[in-house]
Amino acid sequence: MKFYGKADEVAARIVEAFKAGNVPAALAQAYISGCKDNHAKGYSLMNRFIVAINGYTDANGFQGWKNAGRNVKKGEKAFYILAPITSKIEADGEKRYIVCGFKGVPVFGLEQTDGKELPKVAEDVAQYIDALPLIEVAKAWGLTVDAENGKDGAALGCYTFGKGITLAVKNLSTWAHELMHAADDKLGTIGKKHGDYAFNEVVAEMGGAVLLTMLGKANEADTGGAYEYITHWAAKVDKNAADACVAVLSRVCKVVDFIMQTANGGAEVEEVEAAE
Repeated sequence: MKFYGKADEVAARIVEAFKAGNVPAALAQAYISGCKDNHAKGYSLMNRFIVAINGYTDANGFQGWKNAGRNVKKGEKAFYILAPITSKIEADGEKRYIVCGFKGVPVFGLEQTDGKELPKVAEDVAQYIDALPLIEVAKAWGLTVDAENGKDGAALGCYTFGKGITLAVKNLSTWAHELMHAADDKLGTIGKKHGDYAFNEVVAEMGGAVLLTMLGKANEADTGGAYEYITHWAAKVDKNAADACVAVLSRVCKVVDFIMQTANGGAEVEEVEAAE
């Protein structure tokens, strides 16, 4: 692999980071994202790592910071992240692109700029995430749990298949709902066809309420709100709420059981399936 321009300096900086022994801390910083307003969150893990080893929490190009309402301070020098150089080839009658090298792209760290204050995830939000009930289950499955700024009309939470959970509100029923999606996916019982979506939502909402009730958090379970949510999604498959719940009851129990077994010692998928 070839490095062009400043890319060779970036590669050398990465090697030095390994020699200095500060890679674990830098990688941890690279994995931790503040919110969607963090520009580096859209970078590859390698480039987030580069931002971290340069001592910054976020990075953007000169014009990018200007568009965000901030300006690079006088005298600050850019550092470089890596952008792939691609080449189009033809193989087996198909045209595709391959990465044949990297070039350096100049960026500036957040701390090298001033101007409009950027939204950040406050420390109390990070503490809230760490204190979530059953957070150890998500960690055991290698899922990230992140936060973003809530917006009108947007989802209160989101589960990304096999990757993680993002929360836009401080609400335990939303957390339990998304954790149910994650467990449903982990077990391989979640429906991934378009027509399965409504039943996935019923499973997540019903199971989330069950989980919180089991944990002694009946108020947070918001069973009234859960019933309204289930009614909404049941109607999309021409069912009433009761019929929809009965249709997925076995699946809900299986997913809830899987979460609780994982929390109590790390159940394997095979063990849960064998017990069905």
